[in-house]
Amino acid sequence: MNKILYIQASPREHRSKSIALADAFIESYRQSHPDDRIETLNLFETDLVEFGAQAVQAKYAILHGRQQTPEELAAWQEVQTVIDNFKSADKFVLAVPMWNFGIPYRLKQYIDVIVQPTLTFSYSPTDGYAGLVVGKSAFIAYARGGDYSSQQSQAFDFQKRYIESILAFIGFSDIRSIVVEPTLMAGPDIAAKKLAEAIGQAKRLGSEF
Repeated sequence: MNKILYIQASPREHRSKSIALADAFIESYRQSHPDDRIETLNLFETDLVEFGAQAVQAKYAILHGRQQTPEELAAWQEVQTVIDNFKSADKFVLAVPMWNFGIPYRLKQYIDVIVQPTLTFSYSPTDGYAGLVVGKSAFIAYARGGDYSSQQSQAFDFQKRYIESILAFIGFSDIRSIVVEPTLMAGPDIAAKKLAEAIGQAKRLGSEF
């Protein structure tokens, strides 16, 4: 039995195109894998760990081989709890809208908590960086108000490029995705058509994930 961590990065819930797309994927997956467990994490309804001064100092203590203070250790244990839950999943589904050409701030905060030395990546002077979250699969449902499919507009895409780069950095090699766009700029009829097409693709991918 596999554990699926379904990360929702939109506060719009039923009005969110990225969540609608990811929900369709999840439902298709559930029908094909009825014994698997799905855990949903809505980042806008969760008290995320603050990566403040003590956590930063704890991180640098690890990087420089220094013993952590009790305060740093306590902050780091909170970080490690989040990372342990993340790493306990076998597969990941993310619903990610584009905000200001990038990702929502709550998702960035979550990423800044989980991407940590010795826990999700390693570094050595001889081999460089290596991801430690290996053997996992991820599906990302992206939604954008505009259309970023042209070569010129792709320069403004710091959403898909960032998410897939950071996942690859921590060890993911099986990353699949579907983009629904435009959800705003071409009007509601085009948005509905594009979402319906994307949901059809998501249902097919979900059964194979």
